[in-house]
Amino acid sequence: MAEQDELVRLTGIVKRFGTFVANDRIDLTVRAGTVHAIVGENGAGKSTLMKILAGEESPDEGSIAIAGRPMTFRSPRDAQRAGIGIVHQHFLLADALRVWENVVLADEPGSPFRLDGSAARTRVAELAEANGFPVEVDAVVRDLGVGARQRVEILKVLYRDARVIILDEPTAVLVPSEAQSLFAAMRAFTDAGAAVIFISHKLDEVLDFADEITVIRSGEVVGHTTPAETTARELASLMVKVAMPQVEPRAVPVGDEVVLAGSHLTVAVPGEVAALDDVSFEVRSGEILGVAGVEGNGQSELMLSLLGRVPSEGTVSLGGDDVTALSTTDRRAAGMAYIPEDRHRDGVVLGMPLRENAALGYHTRPPIKRGPWYSRAGAAEAARRIITAFDVRGGDASTPASALSGGNQQKFIVGRELGSEPRVLIAAHPTRGVDIGAQAAVWSELTDARDRGLGTLLVSADLDELLALSDRLIVLYRGAVVGELDPRAVDAETLGEYMTGVRTDRPTPSDADLAGGAA
Repeated sequence: MAEQDELVRLTGIVKRFGTFVANDRIDLTVRAGTVHAIVGENGAGKSTLMKILAGEESPDEGSIAIAGRPMTFRSPRDAQRAGIGIVHQHFLLADALRVWENVVLADEPGSPFRLDGSAARTRVAELAEANGFPVEVDAVVRDLGVGARQRVEILKVLYRDARVIILDEPTAVLVPSEAQSLFAAMRAFTDAGAAVIFISHKLDEVLDFADEITVIRSGEVVGHTTPAETTARELASLMVKVAMPQVEPRAVPVGDEVVLAGSHLTVAVPGEVAALDDVSFEVRSGEILGVAGVEGNGQSELMLSLLGRVPSEGTVSLGGDDVTALSTTDRRAAGMAYIPEDRHRDGVVLGMPLRENAALGYHTRPPIKRGPWYSRAGAAEAARRIITAFDVRGGDASTPASALSGGNQQKFIVGRELGSEPRVLIAAHPTRGVDIGAQAAVWSELTDARDRGLGTLLVSADLDELLALSDRLIVLYRGAVVGELDPRAVDAETLGEYMTGVRTDRPTPSDADLAGGAA
């Protein structure tokens, strides 16, 4: 490899946190014009290594060279000046600001005394159009879905003329069509001579998208290969000593009791198109009902209406009881568990220890509540049970949630919700950002709970997950149900056609008119 082709060279990188060695003498070379995937189980050291390259952490040993020049990064700003940009799995955006304001923040055009807002907005709009990112530049970030937020984060990096873009689990929140658009945009970036470093647990995407692959396990590089030289199973065996996750055919039939029902649920702002449009469904005991749809087509509004977190029309029933008038707290107390879309915003409090996070939503129940008092010992015991049962790595009951990797945070949330013995589980992307071993464990827990009679509404951007776990599927498009499908009789391509509106089982106006005329 010619030295001038090297955009990034990391040599002998060591990073310790106390006695824990997160990176153990890692060497990594990334060439210009390539996509370099880094794979490994949760806690393997991937994100720590990328934080070092992005100037967010300092290595204890080792060296960094960018385009052949030795570098020492004392801050993320130093790395940005060297052409390094990172898009974190959990976004770093100011919710109260507009899209274009977030993109230019700290690098605004104009004089030190006056922001040239018009120039900034125009530049961001041009950048979004040039890279095929459909995002409304005047939208307030708090109103955006997770897919749109990710595009804003990427625009922030592109705005600063990065030569190396680091993507941490970039497709965790995207459906296949969105992921392909992202890949196309990033490939155009590498075709111009830059490089993409791509962290992912989705091995099929790694094999489709990457030019080179580095495998890290327990802080060490254990393999370097290319997609032509390996398979998903070979990569999985290097990453973690478990088999690829599979779901055995169910031995326990779906029950007869309707444990969760929504009737004519509608979420709308007067004068605007309904975000959720007259949706009705039922979930029976021991059934997993999958909800598919491109992000932004009503999935979030459906879950929030079931939880009582947004104003909505229609009725919600839990175990045959109408809970429409109940608060979110009362619905949870009645047996509704929830794995949220955004674990940092709604799942854990990063600065709090795991014992306090174990109590979130359950502080009014034994053993966390003992008599009229909150029991710290009960909360600690709940945290220890979750850590043991779900193999949560990186700490104990006193460890702050921020010290865990994203995948281990997700496992903790899943364990907390399933451990509450709910009547119904609303699960949003339950394996987002977890490795193969954790995915297999979560799938096993979900199917075990299913076989014990738990009814689950499963929303996921991972079509393989939906097809593997669901007993039935409904597809949302523009807020309405456009199809109910048998996951055993449909493939990902057909499901994608429903998700994008190419197919629909919903009557069109002309069909309805004909039906009315016949009547």
